[in-house]
Amino acid sequence: MEVTVNDGNFQQEVLESELPVLVDFWAPWCAPCNIVGPFVAEIAQEYEGKIKVCKVNVDEAPAAANAYGIRGIPTLMIFKSGQVADQIIGAVPKQQITSRVDAAL
Repeated sequence: MEVTVNDGNFQQEVLESELPVLVDFWAPWCAPCNIVGPFVAEIAQEYEGKIKVCKVNVDEAPAAANAYGIRGIPTLMIFKSGQVADQIIGAVPKQQITSRVDAAL
């Protein structure tokens, strides 16, 4: 399951999560984001109970995007214990995302 996150709930959903969190910084107008989006949705189902998957629309959560220096989207970040453990920028194959998630678990 994917959780929609904004500036109001970023702290609670991402930084305070007991599980590692894969955060997808994206926007609906971003073509590469629409390529990665289905991979992120599949990972959310496949890793349910192991990681939390959050979607952050950068247009609706500018403070979160600015806080983590998001310059290009899609940007995927893996958070562990409230800290950034890994980052992937751009449209990449699903297998590259899952290998980085596996490494962070």
